[in-house]
Amino acid sequence: MRIQYSPSAILPFMSVLNDFRRLTGSQRHTFLASFLGWTMDSLDYFILILCAPAIAAEFHTKPSAVMGAVFLTLAFRPVGAVLFGVLADRYGRRPVLMMNILSFSVIELACGFAPSLTVLMVLRALFGLAMGGEWGVGAALVFETLPKGGRGSFSGILQEGYALGSMLAAGAFALFFHSIGWRGLFILGATPALLVLYVRMRVNESPVWLEGKKQRLARAAGAVRPAGQPSLLAFLPTFLFLILLMTAFMSFSHGTQDVYPTFLLTQARLSPATVGLIGVLYGFGSLAGGFVFGTLSEKWGRKRAIIAAALLSIPVIPLYAYGHSALSLGVGAVLMQFMVQGAWGVVPAYLTELSPAPVRATAPGLAYQLGGLLTAYNGKAQALIAERTGNYPAVLAFTVTVVALLLAGLASLGREAKGREMTAE
Repeated sequence: MRIQYSPSAILPFMSVLNDFRRLTGSQRHTFLASFLGWTMDSLDYFILILCAPAIAAEFHTKPSAVMGAVFLTLAFRPVGAVLFGVLADRYGRRPVLMMNILSFSVIELACGFAPSLTVLMVLRALFGLAMGGEWGVGAALVFETLPKGGRGSFSGILQEGYALGSMLAAGAFALFFHSIGWRGLFILGATPALLVLYVRMRVNESPVWLEGKKQRLARAAGAVRPAGQPSLLAFLPTFLFLILLMTAFMSFSHGTQDVYPTFLLTQARLSPATVGLIGVLYGFGSLAGGFVFGTLSEKWGRKRAIIAAALLSIPVIPLYAYGHSALSLGVGAVLMQFMVQGAWGVVPAYLTELSPAPVRATAPGLAYQLGGLLTAYNGKAQALIAERTGNYPAVLAFTVTVVALLLAGLASLGREAKGREMTAE
């Protein structure tokens, strides 16, 4: 694999800084709103992950039973991707994004008052609906608004809103769990509703969607359909490939994150404060990985960046899963999430570049969430196997090895679409 180096590849921070300077004020507001929407969505998701042992204790069950709520969240996300994606393709990205954020915030608040595990399960399924829509709608709004130059860098940062959300959840867990408990953390997780005001006041609609609306109105008035417009049927093989790719991606992310706090709390016997601190630290690793590999994908191409990050996760396994102290486990977790989220940092740009304009708010998000559906049971399965064998490290090590190789293999089969012009469609 031949890689061309340049100052911007060696110093990705300077490259991204220059890309941001070229954005207009409206474009910056759009990017920030979508980034924060994904951040707050992730915050609400990870509160459950971190609180699983405490919830299990209150409802007199095992953490693996609580992980069933994670399964339901992941299982219902594709439904949300279709629902909110179709609405966004028809009525606009901006109003649907506001609806999305308000929905998952209200449901998160309700989780804090769940009287039983059954009620919590139902609420987390509803949360999955709202969570499933946010990613695709936000990504479409961003990449239809921003210029194609620096798209890989913007993709890496946008995706790592997920990492920032996990950091905020870990920080809140470390600081407030002993004083407000898991219910208080869910109530705290409802604050993203305030982001709706920012979107309402500062964010403009996607110019690509507005132009598409004009064309639809013109066709409805009797204009002839433009010659050469691509058929959506031709996109079907690519869409099926993206589902397989996202299945591997989801296994890579959730397989390294969902049971890791439980492993640190129950088998490594670290305190909640230490686990929260490790969560914050590997959140920084995630942010850095998405930033670096997203920027490098502008030079290497999307596929090569994904393959490199996936394969580099394998040498990290000894520290990540078999570290003998909080320090070694923390270092391993940081390095692991640098690679995992490094690969993930390429995803928003890659999926939107491969998707045609008429379904750009639906197709990437649906492929993303169907991948989550196919791997929705992974977290619960990992927890069950680890509980029965008493060996969390082996479960984590096996997951990383298999999934990293699978992801690298699938990515090598994909089509490169770096730099596709979206605004001309």
